Amino acid sequence: MKQPPSSSLTHLALDRRSAVLGTIGLIAAMHAGAATKSTAAKKQPAATPGVWPRASQVPGGVARLSLGPSARRPQAFAGDIPLLVVGDAIEWTALVGIPLATEPGEASVTVRAEGKPERQIAYTVAPKQYREQRLTVAPRTVDLSPEDEARYVKERDHLTGVMATLTDMRPDSALQMRVPVPGRRSSSFGLRRVFNGQSRNPHSGMDIAAGTGTPVLAPLPGKVIDTGDYFFNGGTVWLDHGGGLLTMYCHLSRIDVKVGDVMKTGEQLAAVGATGRVTGPHLHWSVMLNRAMVDPALFIAA
Repeated sequence: MKQPPSSSLTHLALDRRSAVLGTIGLIAAMHAGAATKSTAAKKQPAATPGVWPRASQVPGGVARLSLGPSARRPQAFAGDIPLLVVGDAIEWTALVGIPLATEPGEASVTVRAEGKPERQIAYTVAPKQYREQRLTVAPRTVDLSPEDEARYVKERDHLTGVMATLTDMRPDSALQMRVPVPGRRSSSFGLRRVFNGQSRNPHSGMDIAAGTGTPVLAPLPGKVIDTGDYFFNGGTVWLDHGGGLLTMYCHLSRIDVKVGDVMKTGEQLAAVGATGRVTGPHLHWSVMLNRAMVDPALFIAA
């Protein structure tokens, strides 16, 4: 699409009905492994200015783990999920997307480098309290009819495959994204959502208020891997930026790309709308890293 880990993903990530959240739950289990032997520091690392994404070792955040020097790019894994490794022979860094469902505490990744024994690197996930948001939407989008439930299940299965996309294409190591549409941030990542008085899973993206028809631009170079009209997310586009880094755009009024299109930063891919489960026109923007929805704010300038 030219996004199951924003009112849309708001919705996609909204509960068992959210394709994204179902996947996030699976990934959380993989990430919440037992503590392992490591000399890695246990404190939360300070964010480094000009480094993207910024480190934030909390549920829904990103851990930046130094893998040290190596003539060739090492491999790193969270459970059996490959991680994005950026850098060069002098310093390699594993970028770990931390699922919102992750319990605070010790976690670890596995590192495999040519000519070296396999090793574990431990890191600490700190707690974070996200705010709550209450919304009123069409009742049929909260209590699904048998027909809508069947549609959702079919879409969920399809999107699970989309979210598992992993290509050898490597994104620019800078990874600073441009905001895909100008406007006020109307809903932030991680909010606990309550729809029509019913609690749902946390918001897995960023909502940006903008008028219907406002152009949506690619935040980084990428390839369109899915487009469609989904029950919760409405008009949706997914971009693959390589190495397990994906972005999703929801509630679109118009889609201007097709699967297979290759986008440059700043090229138009769609237009803002109010399709799917929404309370008004806006863009729902999600960022997925190693199959975990993470806070898009970590990839943009404050």
